[in-house]
Amino acid sequence: NIMKSASLLLLLVSLLFIACQSSDSSEYKDLFNGKDLTGWKANMAPDSFSVVDGVLKAHSTDKGSHLLYVGKKYKDFELVVVSKSEPNSNSGVYFHTDGTSRVKAGWLHTGYEAQLNSTAKEKRKTGSLYAIQDLAKSPVDETKWFEMKIRVKGKRIQIWVNGQQTADYTEPENPQRPANKIGRLLDPNGGFIALQAHDTKSVWYFKEIKIKEL
Repeated sequence: NIMKSASLLLLLVSLLFIACQSSDSSEYKDLFNGKDLTGWKANMAPDSFSVVDGVLKAHSTDKGSHLLYVGKKYKDFELVVVSKSEPNSNSGVYFHTDGTSRVKAGWLHTGYEAQLNSTAKEKRKTGSLYAIQDLAKSPVDETKWFEMKIRVKGKRIQIWVNGQQTADYTEPENPQRPANKIGRLLDPNGGFIALQAHDTKSVWYFKEIKIKEL
């Protein structure tokens, strides 16, 4: 009886472990269908975004613009983005944003940004958690396809570029932000994913954007 009880307990523990593992290993969902911008909406200058030969192109035609995936808000997730740029180009991937913009500009007022940047002018390089944990040197050649993974679980934000971890930040209880960045916070209800078209000289391409909820 003791052996049977021990075996049953071990089985239950194993099943519980498998259930916990599976909760963090749901299937990825494609946010970009490779054909058009279904599910996406620009906060301004919508012609800054297009689909060319199965690739999503971000090239601002005016001031900074952002393309939001408005199909759903995401709270805890793992996001994978495969992208590349023309030389000397700036962009970023936003998350936990509500889509609102600052006055007289297209810059998003809320959420965090995972930096994409191949310019010399911008000191925060690809893989930075913008203005929170910044890299002085990019880990990749942005003119070639590379993968960025963003993971948000609870208050913890992690970023990897081609498998190399570039940021690991846990938001404190009462984070202090400058006046122009007061919305740089995790939203308890989650937020939208967004791609940035930074300026008229920057061109970025995205061929894969997929997400799984945790």
